[in-house]
Amino acid sequence: MVRFFSFVFRLIICLHLLGFGQELNAQEKIQRPKLVVGIVVDQMRWDYLYRYYDRYAADGGFKRLLGQGFSCENTLIPYVPTITACGHTCLYTGSVPAIHGITGNDWWDYKVNKSVYCSQDDSVKTIGSNSALGKMSPANLLVTTICDELRLATNFHSKVIGLALKDRGAILTAGHSANAAYWYDNQTGDWISSSYYLQDLPGWVKEHNAKKLADKYYAQNWNTLYPITTYTQSTENDKPYENKPLGPGFPYSLDRFVGKNYSVLPLTPYGNTFTLDMARAAINAEQLGAGAYTDFLAISLSTPDYIGHTFGPNSVEAEDGFLRLDRDLANFLNFLDEKIGKGQYLLFLSADHGAAHVPGFLQEHKIPAGHVDDQTALTEINKGLKDKFGLDQGAIGIINYQVYLNRGAIESKKKSDESAIRKWIIDYLQKQPGVAHAFDIEDLANTPMNSKVREMIANGYYISRSGDIQIILDPQWIDGFPKGTTHGSWNPYDSHIPLLWYGWNIKPGKTNRETYMVDVAPTLAAMLHIQMPSGSIGHVIEEITK
Repeated sequence: MVRFFSFVFRLIICLHLLGFGQELNAQEKIQRPKLVVGIVVDQMRWDYLYRYYDRYAADGGFKRLLGQGFSCENTLIPYVPTITACGHTCLYTGSVPAIHGITGNDWWDYKVNKSVYCSQDDSVKTIGSNSALGKMSPANLLVTTICDELRLATNFHSKVIGLALKDRGAILTAGHSANAAYWYDNQTGDWISSSYYLQDLPGWVKEHNAKKLADKYYAQNWNTLYPITTYTQSTENDKPYENKPLGPGFPYSLDRFVGKNYSVLPLTPYGNTFTLDMARAAINAEQLGAGAYTDFLAISLSTPDYIGHTFGPNSVEAEDGFLRLDRDLANFLNFLDEKIGKGQYLLFLSADHGAAHVPGFLQEHKIPAGHVDDQTALTEINKGLKDKFGLDQGAIGIINYQVYLNRGAIESKKKSDESAIRKWIIDYLQKQPGVAHAFDIEDLANTPMNSKVREMIANGYYISRSGDIQIILDPQWIDGFPKGTTHGSWNPYDSHIPLLWYGWNIKPGKTNRETYMVDVAPTLAAMLHIQMPSGSIGHVIEEITK
């Protein structure tokens, strides 16, 4: 018997040396998807999932994601301002502007005493063109993204690439350690990058640019996908409160822009197609999802934001844009199935913010709405500060629904004068049509208001990059001009966004439980078995991970 056990022991040792033990270890390896694909649809209100549901194709993208994926139906943005740069950053960091530092697309930075664009970096140069549009990097982002954490977790073996027409949509998602980020140069019609990532464009990007796909799409012009009379979810074509950069209305002749004007491509649904063309090229050329480690492709579809700002959520252009996006998503999902394999990739789709209806449209239907002219208000404030306090340029600007004060000039005055200056500005603002509330942010804790709105304001405040006096507009009021629309407020039309999960380890279903934009990154971290980003304050959406 002793000899028998001795023989078995020696046999186990031999099998281990021959690789049997390695097979056991391989079976215990942590399971991860081959590729993670994040899709941010810029300015997609949550209700677009269902507003156009009956018109989405049965084999299209949105019905596939809703029917075969998991939907978090009540996902909210937990801060203001609900603006593009903040939204992309929040989704990928699990954090808020008060921590990650991206307080808007632009802000006045008191540390350097100048206006700053969220991803600008004058220390780098454009790669791929002679324009200045590539002088960008994630230098202003203070925390890591989920993409950074994936790179760290695999000792930088995982590949990460960010893609968007907007530089901020590509850069602030891919993070600090990405292999590359690419965005659109509207002067050349090409994809470009920054010397932060690369010293030259890869050969595959040069080859892709050489196809001049923007001209190809211009040549197709833009008419509605279906007869325009069937667009019953939209107002009639060519309303006076819509902007008209492409002409008076459908059909739009785009062929006149071939080889001449590449700035209007993002205003058409072809901007989405153009972006997903680049996504396919990146997957093929970089062999994303083909290696031993999980890769990450961060895609932002910027076109819905351009269309929404220009024409408004109730326009034929917006409806047609989403019907065409539905087809584009279907084609892209089919490509992922073939290239990566069904069930081998994990995909999520969300938005950076929603949008308000155009005030003119709401007024047509007897719903109170309007717009506030920030520039006029700033001029009047500075005139009043000069007349009453002898203060030149006391207010630097009104940005992100906040008044930025000339802190140095004001602090040089007596404390009583400083208090009086702030009070005068607040009194002026609260008398203006459409302003629900204005208050000193330093006194946020003592300002009577809804607790949820107070928390959103606190989550958006970073002292050296935020203003001093907060402005809250009445519902349906926007800051801007009579035509088109915008976003940025706490209201559900700006802060309620879609969140869909699909693919690897995702079971069909939905939850109406309140979830938040900050929950995306920690949920991804839990699924990938990696550390959550360094500023994350979100929670794992357990309905997905169970």
